[in-house]
Amino acid sequence: MSSETQDGADGTNDGSLDYDDCFDLLSNHRRRYTLHYLKQNGTDADLGDLSEQIAAWENDVDREEVSYDQRKRVYTSLQQVHLPRMHDMGVIEFDDRDGVATLSPVAAELDIYLETVSDRDIPWSTFYLLLVGANAIVVLGAGLGLPPFSLIPPFGLALFVLTTFLVVSLAHVYLARTEMRLGEGERPPEL
Repeated sequence: MSSETQDGADGTNDGSLDYDDCFDLLSNHRRRYTLHYLKQNGTDADLGDLSEQIAAWENDVDREEVSYDQRKRVYTSLQQVHLPRMHDMGVIEFDDRDGVATLSPVAAELDIYLETVSDRDIPWSTFYLLLVGANAIVVLGAGLGLPPFSLIPPFGLALFVLTTFLVVSLAHVYLARTEMRLGEGERPPEL
């Protein structure tokens, strides 16, 4: 970690990540892939296995098809750059002699930044905005006495609005915990 991030005013580690360091760490796909792999495979991994899997993801091949050169490039960059950087930030413990990377509890602070949206999806903020628009049309239609909205009693309108937000919120929570997070799928969400 940088001295400003790792050390508090008294020189002790406060165990948290600086906002800018979070984005710096997540700006590199190999570090994101490392987090995904560690979260997916029980929090620790051998550097050889980690580099082989990341090389497979980068080259869109099965692990068995990764060439020596592909694996070596990833291995070298992980060993010399990415894993020491993640270790310094306190996100992983990395023992260069043993070649083992272990996810630390500090990595949980990154979870809020790891929710992903694929190219074919819309962000949840946009989805909620569309839901507000649809509910506003129903409520305004009922308020203006337009059929078929005028047939809905006021309690029914309130129940409809609450139910739509409840269902969408539950779907959002479920998807955020299962599909839209590093470490949850077989491949990193961005692939």
